[in-house]
Amino acid sequence: MLNLPSLPRTAIKMTSMEKLPLHWRARMIETMPKILRPSLRLLPFKAQKAVLLPALTSVFREALEDGDFEFLQDKWLKIAITDLGLTWWLSFDEDQLIMASQAEMATNNQHEDVSFSATGDDLVLIAGRKQDPDTLFFQRRLKIEGDTELGLEVKNLIDAIDIDQLPSTVHSLVEYSANFLQSTKDALANTE
Repeated sequence: MLNLPSLPRTAIKMTSMEKLPLHWRARMIETMPKILRPSLRLLPFKAQKAVLLPALTSVFREALEDGDFEFLQDKWLKIAITDLGLTWWLSFDEDQLIMASQAEMATNNQHEDVSFSATGDDLVLIAGRKQDPDTLFFQRRLKIEGDTELGLEVKNLIDAIDIDQLPSTVHSLVEYSANFLQSTKDALANTE
């Protein structure tokens, strides 16, 4: 289980960011991927896996216990965060999620059965329940390619995530980020 320090939900307040001028907030959203991308590319896959796999296991604990991931047995889901240049492959084996790198996939001559790709912003909006995956799919901001039946099952699992079940620190970060993104995007839309 992922052990993260606990923050009270009031520790991060949206109002402090809303006080920033809109053009600063928009610029932050625009430049953040450019700032993060180089450092994330230097982060070895083992470190990414050490953080991501326990987090996903925690988020999907109930679904894993209920056997809801069995449809991924011997199948691979590719997740790409396009603006950050991050890509991971996930599968299910022996009652647990497993993760592979691009090098491991190539070495084992494996390929994804279904692929999900979107920007980091859009994935945060989905996780924070500010955007619906179906809406983003039809706007071509969430791309699902490959086995459509498998993709639908993955999308349904994502829809079933209860953000309140996340560890409090992760919940606060996702909620804060999604609120910041959505309020800034809404404010920008109202100025057009």
